[in-house]
Formats: sequence, C-alpha cells, structure tokens
Amino acid sequence: MEMNLQIPWQEDCYMDLKSTSPKSVTRNKMEDAGWLRKHQKMLQRFISGPLLVDVVNHLRKQDQLSTEGVGLIQGAGCMEDKVRTLVDLLCVSDPQGSSLRAYLQGSYPEEHSLVILYESVVQHQKDSLLQVVREDKSLTKQGVNHTSEPALLLVEGVSDLQQREHDLIQVLVNRGAGPLHGRPLSLDKLLAPLTRVSTAPRVTLTVGVSGIGKSRLVRQFVHLWCMGKICPEMNLVIPVSCWELSSYERLSIEKLLRLIAPQDNTDLILTSSVCKVLLIFDGLEEFRSPLDFSEAPVTSDPRRELPISDLITNIVRGNLLPCATLWLLSRPGVGAKVPAGLVDRVTEVPPFSRTHIQEHLLNVLKHLQENSTTPLPSPVPSNSHTHASRSPSEQVWAHLNSQKPLLLLCSVPGICHIVTTTLSRLVRVESEDMPLPRTLTEVYAHYCWPHLSSTNAPSNGSIRKRLATLGRLAFYSLLRQRSTFSEADFRTYGADTVPPAPGTLGHRVLRRERSWSSDGACWRFVHSSIQEFLAALYYYTASRRGVFDLFSESSVSWPRIGFQNHYRAALQKRGTAANGSLDLFMRFLSGLLSVASGTLLGGALGVGREEQVNQRTVATTLLQNAVVGSGGDSVSMHSVATVTCLAELQQGEWLRSVEEDLIGCRLRGKLKAGVCAILAYLLQVSDACADETHLSNCLDSASLKRLLPQLLYCSKLRMENNEFKDDAMELLGSLLSAKDCRIQSLSLADSSISSKGVKPLSRSLLVNRTLTILDLHGNNIGSRGAKTLAEALKMNQIITSLNLLSNHIEDEGACVLAEVLKSNRKLATLNVQKNAIGPDGVKKIADSLKQNQTLQDLNVSSNQLGDQGALFLAQALAVNHTLCTLSLQSSSVSDKGMKALTQALRCNRGLTSLNLRENSIGVEGAKAIARALQENNTLRELDLTANLLHDEGVTAIAGAVKVNRALTSLHLQWNFMKAGAAKALAQSLHGNTSIHLLDLQENALGDDGVTSLAGALKVNSSLAVLYLQGVSAGKVGAVSLANALTVNRTLHTLDLRGNCIGMGGAKALSSALKTNRSLRSLNLQENSLGMDGAIFIATALRGNHQLTYINLQGNGIGESGAKVVSDAIRAGAPECVVDI
Repeated sequence: MEMNLQIPWQEDCYMDLKSTSPKSVTRNKMEDAGWLRKHQKMLQRFISGPLLVDVVNHLRKQDQLSTEGVGLIQGAGCMEDKVRTLVDLLCVSDPQGSSLRAYLQGSYPEEHSLVILYESVVQHQKDSLLQVVREDKSLTKQGVNHTSEPALLLVEGVSDLQQREHDLIQVLVNRGAGPLHGRPLSLDKLLAPLTRVSTAPRVTLTVGVSGIGKSRLVRQFVHLWCMGKICPEMNLVIPVSCWELSSYERLSIEKLLRLIAPQDNTDLILTSSVCKVLLIFDGLEEFRSPLDFSEAPVTSDPRRELPISDLITNIVRGNLLPCATLWLLSRPGVGAKVPAGLVDRVTEVPPFSRTHIQEHLLNVLKHLQENSTTPLPSPVPSNSHTHASRSPSEQVWAHLNSQKPLLLLCSVPGICHIVTTTLSRLVRVESEDMPLPRTLTEVYAHYCWPHLSSTNAPSNGSIRKRLATLGRLAFYSLLRQRSTFSEADFRTYGADTVPPAPGTLGHRVLRRERSWSSDGACWRFVHSSIQEFLAALYYYTASRRGVFDLFSESSVSWPRIGFQNHYRAALQKRGTAANGSLDLFMRFLSGLLSVASGTLLGGALGVGREEQVNQRTVATTLLQNAVVGSGGDSVSMHSVATVTCLAELQQGEWLRSVEEDLIGCRLRGKLKAGVCAILAYLLQVSDACADETHLSNCLDSASLKRLLPQLLYCSKLRMENNEFKDDAMELLGSLLSAKDCRIQSLSLADSSISSKGVKPLSRSLLVNRTLTILDLHGNNIGSRGAKTLAEALKMNQIITSLNLLSNHIEDEGACVLAEVLKSNRKLATLNVQKNAIGPDGVKKIADSLKQNQTLQDLNVSSNQLGDQGALFLAQALAVNHTLCTLSLQSSSVSDKGMKALTQALRCNRGLTSLNLRENSIGVEGAKAIARALQENNTLRELDLTANLLHDEGVTAIAGAVKVNRALTSLHLQWNFMKAGAAKALAQSLHGNTSIHLLDLQENALGDDGVTSLAGALKVNSSLAVLYLQGVSAGKVGAVSLANALTVNRTLHTLDLRGNCIGMGGAKALSSALKTNRSLRSLNLQENSLGMDGAIFIATALRGNHQLTYINLQGNGIGESGAKVVSDAIRAGAPECVVDI
C-alpha cells in the first residue's frame, strides 16, 4: 500500500521506516503459534483493505499495536503482506489473538465465521466432490488432460442450425467439423478475463450435442479445482446435475442451496460477499419445463418458492445469488434460450477429429484384447492389399472410410465408442459370411445384442420381452423428452432390476449417474441414440399387432391397424415434432426394414421374409412420396432427414443415380424438388462433395432457391457457367449474408454476371466472415461492377483471393481496385488478366503497391501494359518486397520494359516468380535479365517462353545460371534457340545445383544440342524435370540421353514428344531403363518408334519398378500392337500408367 493513499490511521504512526529494526528481529521473539498462526492464511484471505484499517485503529486504541508496529504494517507490500505483518506483531504479545478475535466477532461476525470455518467447509466439499469423481471410471482410466490443453472452443454464440435441428443433423451438416471460427480455450482460462482490460465472465454457457463430453468436462474441471490446479480464485465450486432438480416442482433459493450444498456452514460461503462461488448447472435440457426468460416472474426473495425453471432464470438474470459465477452446460437448442445479453461467454465442446477417432479405435481394440481370452487375428503376410492382410484397426478404419455417414457420426465421442466397439468386436470374429454393418441401425443392433450373428443368438422371446419393458420405457420417455430414469420408472415399466445383471441388455445400454450432493442416483442410456434405437425397435414390434395409436400411451385413441398405418403415423408425427426430435427415431425405424437388418433381427423378432418385403415396400413408397412431395420454395432439413431414412433403408438406387449425375455434371434440367432433396443429402455425406461441391452448368434461379438453405454449409462451392440473372444474384447475396454461412471458397466463373448482378454480392461481403476466395472470372461486371466490389473490399477484411479475369473492368476498374490495395490488409491474390487495362490503370496499381504490404500474387497478363506499364511496375518492385508472384504474360513488353524490370530485380528481395511469356523480349532484354540474375538471390521461377532470345540471349542467361544459386525453374520454350545455346546451358548445368526444371521445348536444338545436355546430366545432381518436346532430336540424341540415364540419379521426368528417335533410340532408352531407378515419367509420344521400338520399352519395364507413367501414343503401333505392348508393360510394371 503506497504512502500517498493516506489511509486514515493516526497521524503519529507515520515515521522513518529506514530507522526501524528488521522484521526478522520481531519474528525471532515469537514463541507460540496459537490461534493467530493457525488461522493466518484465512486472515490473509478475508481481511480486506477497509477492514484492516478498522482493525489497526482498534488495536492502537487498545494499545495492542505500537507506533513502530503500525509503521511496519504500512510499509509492507501487498494486502497479504500487511496482514502477515499484523499477525507477526500480535503473536509477540498475544499468540491467541484475543483482542483481534473479540473485535472481529463483535464488529465483523461474517468475516470471523469465515476465518474459523472456511478451511474445514471447503476441504469437506472437495473431499465430497473427489469421491464422486473417483467413481467415474472413464475419467480415472484415461486420466485428466493437462489444464493448458484446449478443451473448449470459444464461439460467438449458438448458430441457427443448432437452435433448430436434431443433434445428429447438426453433425452431418457440418461433416463432423466444429465451429468455423472457434478459438481454442483451455479449462484454466474458462473463467478468466481474456484480455488485460476485460473482466471475468459471470455467466458462461457451454453447448454441445449429446455425447460430446459435457458432463465429463465438468468432472475434469471439478477434479482439477479440487487438486488446486485451476481457478484458485474460486472459494467454492458447486456442480449440479440438473436431473437432480427435475423431481421437484417448486423450490426457493434457500431450499435449493440446502439441496446442492448440504454440508454444515456452507451457507456462510455461499452468502458471503467476499467469497467467489461457482455454480455449475450441467444439463439444462433435463428440466421438466423449459426455460422461459420472457414469462418467468422476477424475484429477489430467497424464500419465495418458484417452479425450477423459473428459479434458474432468476439466478441467471442475477436476481438471486447475484455474486455467484455461473457455468451453464446444455445441448445447443436449450442453450440458445438463454438470452445473449445475459451470457458473457459462449463455448462449445469440440468434436472428435479423425486422429481422435483412430486413437479411440486403438484403445477399444486394446480393451477388448485385455478382456478377452481370444487373441487378435494376426495379419496374414501377402503382397496384395486383401482384407486378410490388414490388422483389425486397419480393417475397421477402412470400413469407416467407405461408409461416410458412420465416420461423420463418429465425431461425437459417445457414438464413436458405440460404432468402434461394435466394429472391433465383429472384426475379431473373422467370419466371411458376416459383412460389417453399413448402416447405423445395423451397428446399434449388434451393439445391443453382440451375439446376434453367432450360434448363441438370443431367442425370439428374450428380445421381445426386453423390448416390451426397456423399449417401451425408451419410447414413451422419448416422446416426453426425458433421458434420465429413477428406479421407480423401471418398476413402472417392468424393466430389468436395477442395477441390471451382467450380460443383460440393460447392463449394456444403461449407466448409473450419481448425484454430486447426495447418495441419490439416476439411470440413463449410454447415449441418447441408444434410447432412440430401442424406441424405434419397440415401435416396430408393437406396430405389427397394434390396434390403437402407439403414440398415445393410454389405450384410448383412434384405431390404427396394420404396419402401413403405424409407419405413416410415425412419419407424420416426425414432421410435427419440434427441433427434429424424432428424426433419428424415424431413421432407425426405417433402417429396421432394410434387407440387412431383416436378416439380422428377423428371426429373433419372429418376422418372416415375406412380411419384411411387404413392410419394406410400404416404407419405401411412403418415403419416396414424402421426398417428391417436399416441394416448397426450398429444401428443408426435414426433407433431408427423409432422404436419410431412404438411405438407412438401403433403397439407394435413386441416390446413386443423382450422385452419378453430380459427379458427371449431368444435373442440368433435373433439379426438381425430389432430386434437390437428395442432392442436399449428398452435400453432407458424399465423397464427391467432401472437398469441393461442383454445381456448374446445372442451376437456375428456381433450383438455386430450393438448394439455398443447404448450400450454406458447403466450404468450397463451384457454381460456374450457370448464367445467373439478377434474381439469382440476390439469392446468392442472401446466402453469403446468412449467420450460419460456412462458405470459404466460391467460384461463379462464366455465369454472365453483370454490374447489376454484382451489387448484392458486394453487399454480402460487408457482413460475411467466412469467404476467403472469390472467383468471378469470365463475367461482365465492367468498371461499374468493379467499383461496387471495390467499395465492399475496403471494408471486408476476410477475402484473401480475388479473380476478375476477363471482366472488362478497363483502366477505371483498375483504378478503384488500386484504392482497395491502399487500405485492405487481407487481400493476397489479385487476378485482373484480360481486362483491357492500359498504362494508366497499371500506374495506379503500381503506386498502391508501394504502400501495400499484403498482396503476394498479382496477375496483370494479357492487358495493354507495354513498356510504360512495365516501368511503373518496376518502380513499385524497387520498394515493395512483399509481392512474390508477378505475371506479365502477353503484355507487349520489349527490351526497354525488360531493362526497367531487371533493374528493379537487382534490389528486390521478395519476388520469387516472374512470368514474361509471349512478349517481345530480345537479345538486349535477355542480357539485362542475365545481369540481374547475377545479383538477385530471391527469384525462383522465371518464364521467358515465346520471346525472341535466340542463341545470343540464351547464352547470356546461361552464363548467369552458372553463378546464380536461387533459380529453380527456367522456361525457354519457343525462343529460336539452336545447338549453341543448348551447349551454353549444358555448361552452366555442370556447376549449377539449384535448377530443378528446365523447359526447352520447340527449339531446334538437334542431336548436337541434346547430346550436350545429356553430357551435363551425367554430372548434374539437381535437375529433376527436362522438357525436350519438338527439339529435332533423333537416334543420336536419344542414345546420348540413354547413356546419361544410366548414371543420373535425380531426373524423374523426361518429355521427348514430337521428336524422331525411332527404334534405335527406343532400344537405347530401354537399356537405360533396366538400370535407372530415378525416372518416374517418360513421354515418347510421336517418335516413330514402331512396333519393335515399343516392345523394346515394354520389355525393359519388366525389371524397372520406378516408372509410374509412360506415353507411347502416335508411334504407328496399331490397335493389336498397342494391346500387346500395353499388356506387356502392365505385366512387368503393374503400377505404371500407360497411354498407348
């Protein structure tokens, strides 16, 4: 505490502290620990600044403190040090602290009670919590993650999709990925301020689908807090499982606190204004009545009893327990009901990644092995990749990758455990007659009854008996949206005794969950999807003989006879259920009718094959009609869920047909309502849409409108050549403006977009936060459209790549884009090729480059730059060291412009790739670039294709290559070179160790030139790619190259197309291929090899297993000869791709 704070102690206590004796002298006089020492830590914790002032003044009046002692207290550092000094001083004369105790007890009874009781209360609470945590075997077995590891993702809020749809629909739509903009957050930072100027959150909301690990996260947090590893500032942590409160109709806050913290004296900490208390409410969705923040009565009376949901809303609002910190955990749909204004921080539990799934699979296999007397099958040695040659983990992983819906659902840890456990157990059986399950329904059937496919399969009666009890409990609890059960619930439905006996269905699918605050417990299914599966199985068996509506638990309902009526009723009920709560139930019900499920369960359930066929036909017809009739303006998630039922039923002909059309780009004119629904389903699960969704040349405004809600969740979207009119662009603008938009890359190339059409697109960029790549090439936005887009890009700081090739933006458009480059700090790639931009427009862009520090790739090819434009860009390159790639192809640059550019290259330290193809650069320009290359050490790729370099210019460049150690790729195609230039390049390659690619195509090098290059290959150790197409090489040149290949160990691509090496050259190359082990690609197209020459090559490959591609087209082999050669090559080198 600083002197200038002027604490109102007596004035005579200020003195020269330098003259006082050290505190160690005082400590040496202490002999008795007493009450003060025993409670020193608590005194330091609970004595605040104002309280310390009052204590010191009181003790001065009682002559318990001297002037010197007061000075020592004042001179101490922080508040804890001041209290420590006070205790040190009092211990000398009064170790029991009688005066201090009497004063605190009389004037500050709350602080006095905390000092005495706090430590025992907190330790008792920690012991109680640790006892509950230790009963969690999964947490004990897997250990507790380090506190700094990211356990959560910090997000902005709950998305619209999360608010509306079933958990598993959310998982499939997001393809198993987490939130796009989530920031990793470790548990130790959960309740901490995120910045130096921010405050700690009072209300933190964590959302996650069922089975994602929310409750386990709470146990992990509690364990770490009890061990003192996180959140030491929290005096007390009280976790509450919300199912504990669901049995109460009404409670007051006083009764609630007695329930959740029954230990004696806990209320001292809970009600104290100086203590920090964390209340954790885990599972908000388990309250019987939903949270309603708009209708709940407001109260601050601790004794007033309210319905549980209303009590919680008042706690969240801060009307009750305003000083408590809250951590709320729930499924996303319920979490979204908490008003955003009341939540200070929203987090989400991340899903399993592919790596996590594989790790869990290995753990499951290890656990099965440890608990089984049957050893894991050993891989059978084999050269082929057969099923038997793979380990169990490889078999399971390969199967999951072939069944994408299952793999995507494995991103939920709870489902991942069910799927991997089932598949791992089945793989161990090693039965060829039992294929691994392909649908979720099959997986769950095997999980619930592990011996279904064995000779010990459960009997008809045993399964139906369990379904009549446990299945009925699951079904009617699902309708009431209940997921926890008491022993009374089990007795009501006549289910297995609790706890279930080992080996029974209940033992496999139920787990016990203990209360945090009492000996009470509840039962729940190991995952909510198990409850939905058993509910569907019960409904299926009951519907075969049911007379009344099964959705009514009482027998009083309209008669409903026959499976068809019951299935239709379920379909209708699913359509009216809120938030898709019966989507998974309907998926399971449909999956039970598939051929595979019928084979698996039919005998146990007493369902004959003929009955199964009839049921399958009925369900397929109803589902297909529902899909076709799901017209409307847009495809809803409800329609997609109906398609999912068809897929689970394994009626996939329609789905496969649409997928084939999608892959083959044949969807034009076919996107009606039903096809759009199937396409929306494929967007979630098809491999064809995994990396990029290709919807080119098939969309119009109507089909775009139907698909719009589903396109939101595609990450890379190609919608090219669709002739979008203005109304379609308005739809696309709304798509990109949506809150849930996940599109990161969008191509609208060649879609007839005008300056008017680009307006809604530009408006969307003002609010969109996901799109990073925008491709508009081949449209007609013009200068007006460029201006509209530029205004948006000045505000947008997300777009990193913009392609405006062939959009007629001209100089005016280039000027407005140049203004963008001055302020935008994200744009890294800009393509304005073929836009009729002249020197004036390029000058503006070049001027902006002098300031811009983010653009890395600029393409201004095929414009009207000329030497003047090149000069402007050269001036920019002299000061800009950020630009890495510059393309000036077909820009009318001559020697004059080249000299300006090379002058800049001498001092530029950033440019790595320069494209000058198809210009008018001559010998003088080549000499200029040669001089620059001798000084520049950053340029990696140089393309001078189709210029006028001739031998003299290339020779100059070859001289620079001798000393340059940066250039890796050099293109000199079509430059009127002859053997002299080739010899110069060959000489440079003798000593160069950096050139990786050399392109000399379409130059008249002849055999002499090729022979020179072949000589260089014998000693060069860096060249990997050599293009010699059309260089007038004959047999002599081929023989020279063949000789080089016998010693060269780095060249992997050799292109000799369009030469005339003949049979003799082929024979020489075939001999070289027998020993060469580096060449991967060889192109001998159109080389007059003839049948004999091709056979020479084919024969050589019998001993060469490195070549992966060979082209022998156009060599006069004929059809029959081509077959002979092709078969010979495939026999000798089966991995080699042959074009013949």
